Amino acid sequence: MIYSLDTNVFIEAWNKYYAFEICSDYWDKLDELAKDGIIFATELVKTDIAKKDDNLYQWISSRDHLFRAINDDVQDCLKRIFETEAHRRLVDSSKFRSMADPWVIAHAMAENAVVVTKEKFETHSTKRIKIPNVCKAMGIEWIDDFELIRRLGIKFSISVIDDQR
Repeated sequence: MIYSLDTNVFIEAWNKYYAFEICSDYWDKLDELAKDGIIFATELVKTDIAKKDDNLYQWISSRDHLFRAINDDVQDCLKRIFETEAHRRLVDSSKFRSMADPWVIAHAMAENAVVVTKEKFETHSTKRIKIPNVCKAMGIEWIDDFELIRRLGIKFSISVIDDQR
C-alpha cells in the first residue's frame, strides 16, 4: 500500500505534535518512507508549504524524492474528479486555500494510493467541500496521519537528555 499525503499532514505535525526539535525521528521516518516509495506528496504540496518560508520548507526543500510530478494519468484523474461540479470547490484561490487538494486525490487515484489528510468528512452541506467527501464520492480510501502511523507500525520512544533536566 502507498499513501498520498495532504499539505496539512506536514504543517500540523511540524507546528504542533511532532515539532522537529522534539520529534526529529518522526521526520527521519517520513524521509525513509518516501525513499522507499511508501509515502509521497504531489509537487503542489511542496508549493503550498513554500508559501511560508520556514523550517518546514527548509526540511522539505532538500527532499525531492518525497514529491511526485503531475503526469498525464494524474491529469486524467483530475478531469474525472472535476466532472462533478461540487468537487471543483476543492480549489478557491481567492481564500488562500491549498491548491494541492484536488491533486492529492488525483495522484491517489492514478497510483491506487490511500489519501492521508487531517480533514474530516462533512456530513452536512458546506460551501467548502472536503477531501474526504470527494474521496468517498470517488471510491478512494482516506485516513488521517495517526491511522497512517498505526498501519505502518511506527512506534515512538521517549528519552530525556541528561543535561536538559
